[in-house]
Amino acid sequence: MTLSLTASRNAANAPGASSPADRRNPSPKAMARRLDALFASIGQGFNAYLERRSRQDQIDALNALTDEQLLARGLTRDRIPYHVFRDLMY
Repeated sequence: MTLSLTASRNAANAPGASSPADRRNPSPKAMARRLDALFASIGQGFNAYLERRSRQDQIDALNALTDEQLLARGLTRDRIPYHVFRDLMY
């Protein structure tokens, strides 16, 4: 048991280890890294939303066509999702 306590104390005092005070009052660089990570994750979610929204608009536009108009484009109604998402499925 003494060995594990010593190891945990050494790990807590190691260079670069954060103390509870560091977590409460992060340095400006640490705060900037956290904000960067937050905004990057928000941006990824927003990009995914826009991509899905854009593809849904394509599906809606193709579904609004008549079967004859779809055939003229080489599509059938049941193949619309495959056509719209073809870059992700193949």
